[in-house]
Amino acid sequence: MDAFSRHLMTRKFKKVVHEYSLKDTILYSLGVGVGFDPRDSSQLKFVYEDGLRPMPSMAVVLAHPGFWAKEPDTGIDWVKLLHVGQEFELHESLPEAGKVYSVTRVVDVLDKGADKGAIIISERVVKDFETNSKICTVRTTSFARGNGGFSEGGKVGSKIKSVIPDRECDIESELDTFPNSALIYRLSGDLNPLHASPEVAKSAGFDGPILHGLCTFGVSCHAILRSALDYDDKAVKKMGASFTSPVYPGDTVVTKIWEVSYGYSFQCFSKDSGAKIIDNGFVVVREGEI
Repeated sequence: MDAFSRHLMTRKFKKVVHEYSLKDTILYSLGVGVGFDPRDSSQLKFVYEDGLRPMPSMAVVLAHPGFWAKEPDTGIDWVKLLHVGQEFELHESLPEAGKVYSVTRVVDVLDKGADKGAIIISERVVKDFETNSKICTVRTTSFARGNGGFSEGGKVGSKIKSVIPDRECDIESELDTFPNSALIYRLSGDLNPLHASPEVAKSAGFDGPILHGLCTFGVSCHAILRSALDYDDKAVKKMGASFTSPVYPGDTVVTKIWEVSYGYSFQCFSKDSGAKIIDNGFVVVREGEI
């Protein structure tokens, strides 16, 4: 194993403790657009404390390690780092409120070449603070554009297998985001000014603040629940996707959904720009090979 990969994969991360309330759970759901019709009882259970249910995708914000790649000892060129994929697996239903903890670790580093960069995959297991029972496992894929070419031979990465069937989708869903979606979602923990400050967004090459990738991920989870699962959040066992293009607050997200052996695969598009914003999405609801 090369020195860069070994360093990251043996790096010790601090334990992160996260205590959250019913209000935090409701705020997450509102941030991904749930509750846009308060008369819809199916949505209300995610945004009202009486019988409150967390959105399955809220797993991605629990006991989050923060932007650890910016820490100097990592050796990562964090300015060129992109969040390109997200996955979670639920071992039990998410508590509507509670105290949890996690410890992150890097599980894989793939060299795409000196002129390409590297794929860094990190993982954290979120556990109940009191009982130590496993609640969920969260896996994040990042593309370090400035860190390729470190392995002997210079390139060891491989292309990701597509999970999207070669046929027309079975279901199509449209969900609006809102002009203030990023301002609400950031209160669930990601305070990056790229999603709030017009000046910062323009300096990064965008027309204005962009939506968090994990917010779009939550919108896609809502689309699956709404259009394929009749809002049965307990059916979701595992979910993952790749991020391909940014979304602006106020865009309409079109989710194309395919029924497959394990549940559903999906892609998301911006109705406003036509761009594909999420690819290779999957939601596991039963046994089956992805």
